[in-house]
Amino acid sequence: MKLKQDKHLEMYFQMVLIRRMEERAAELYQKGEIGGFLHLYIGQEAVSTGLISARLPQDRVITAYRDHGVAINCGLPVNGLIAELLGKATGVSKGKGGSMHMADTSRNFWGGHAIVGSHLPLAAGLALGDQYANRDAVTICMFGDGATNIGYFHEALNLSKVWKLPVLWVCENNRYGMGTIVENASAVSEIRQKAEGYAIPNERVDGMDVLAVYDASLKALKRVRSGEGPYFMEIMTYRYRGHSMGDPERYRDQAEIKKWQEQDPIGIYQAYLLDKKIASQDELTRLEKRAEQEVDTAVLFAQSSLYPAPEELYKDIYVDQSSING
Repeated sequence: MKLKQDKHLEMYFQMVLIRRMEERAAELYQKGEIGGFLHLYIGQEAVSTGLISARLPQDRVITAYRDHGVAINCGLPVNGLIAELLGKATGVSKGKGGSMHMADTSRNFWGGHAIVGSHLPLAAGLALGDQYANRDAVTICMFGDGATNIGYFHEALNLSKVWKLPVLWVCENNRYGMGTIVENASAVSEIRQKAEGYAIPNERVDGMDVLAVYDASLKALKRVRSGEGPYFMEIMTYRYRGHSMGDPERYRDQAEIKKWQEQDPIGIYQAYLLDKKIASQDELTRLEKRAEQEVDTAVLFAQSSLYPAPEELYKDIYVDQSSING
């Protein structure tokens, strides 16, 4: 599908913004300003950018713990994201969730989830609710290749097909579940084959090409929205950094990393925009500087913000039933 220039530029900006934010997050972690775990999205920017750029506002997004980039694509502010990483009260989850539990339901981003695969049944539940209420919405559920080897995955896919739920299942296959290469953990050569066991239509997509992801996502979302039931996308991508910040990365060699870095998704998109004369180098440079400035400003905001007060420990634990019943 032919896109307007402003759509192209916005997608390029989001990819660069994700990259810059993740690079700064790594620096802040190494300085001790971020605690706990930190899973970076560097290398996978084209997946969430292409996918979420194709959704409609009513479509829900739910993902695993590598969620910072997805949050940006869903419209969450960078200052609130970095504040959350630093555990500050101004964070998107009030400083209580940290890296793996970012969420904003007002933007239909239903969060990152730390327990591998635990959010797949939740995605089925979100889709069931929309189906029951006759809402024109699709639930986009993103997960890693490692999550396809556990029970949650099979239970959720099975019911989604039985009930013809409006779910787009999206496996971000970055080749490794923690430190284990896919071939050593999966019984099939292509993750998408697992969807065939539940008669769910599926395809593989080049996750280093944002436009390939965008086009495939548009078609998949249209199909699911039409009432045909769930669809499964296996998006092939690669993370350039370790599984998390404490990963010594002894399980893959530098030649493999270099090979994938030559297919850098931002570089591929930049070359396309220049070759097709959609944007000039000056325009792209301005977007890159804007992303850097936005991240710099967000870091200062987060560092100057306060930590949550001790009494916040006892808030946001239970839902106020009266607010639900009106």
